[in-house]
Amino acid sequence: MTVVYVTTYVLLTVAGLCTLGRMLRGPGALDRVLALDVVLVLIVAGVAVGMAWSGLGLNVAVLLAVALLSFIGSVSAVRLVERWGGDR
Repeated sequence: MTVVYVTTYVLLTVAGLCTLGRMLRGPGALDRVLALDVVLVLIVAGVAVGMAWSGLGLNVAVLLAVALLSFIGSVSAVRLVERWGGDR
């Protein structure tokens, strides 16, 4: 079962590096906001895999807090870009 967890962490890391590349290189503000949201989802997924690996559910509050902050931050950033007059 350890192979599954390690493989999952490797895939999450590769996805995170690709997403960070998009965040740094993205042509517009909305691309960067979306990449930041994906990075936060990957963090939540990594914490969830860590909880499954350890068998302890102590980090459920961290998962909920990061997921809520991710959602609120993404919605706020999109509304801010919308008020500025579009994606630049």
